[in-house]
Amino acid sequence: MRTVICPGSFDPITNGHLDIIERSSLLFDKVIVTVMFNPSKKNSFCFSPEERAALIKRCTSHLENVEVRVADGLLAEYAKECGAVAVVKGLRALSDFEYEFQQAQLNKKLNGDLETIFINTRSENMYLSSSVVKQICELGGDISDFVPEAVRDDIVKRITRGAEK
Repeated sequence: MRTVICPGSFDPITNGHLDIIERSSLLFDKVIVTVMFNPSKKNSFCFSPEERAALIKRCTSHLENVEVRVADGLLAEYAKECGAVAVVKGLRALSDFEYEFQQAQLNKKLNGDLETIFINTRSENMYLSSSVVKQICELGGDISDFVPEAVRDDIVKRITRGAEK
């Protein structure tokens, strides 16, 4: 059984994230979508890790081979614990590749059995990021085209309420 991890901050999940998860589920036996702690983003989260996982579960409930978890620590070690053979990462642009390539090399050094697989985002999602979604929402814009419908209202409520403070 080929198990992969699809890690990320997912704050909030976007249509780009969901697309990578859905495409991964077609390629592998089991996909573990994992909300990971990102120290560089520690002060900018709108949702707790558990809330993010709950949002992802609602968006992926139609995918039988997808499991959603929360984890912290080193991804390379976590992958060993999960029995994962690879990490799946979505790429939007060359700048994503530079960062993700560096991370892939570090993970390979820490866990020689772990591969990283890059999936190019679809063109309609190339500009999409959680940060952009949050900014549009904070400024009162419509995010319907950017996030899964199943969680749109939750995202709008949280972010617009946070913007009012």
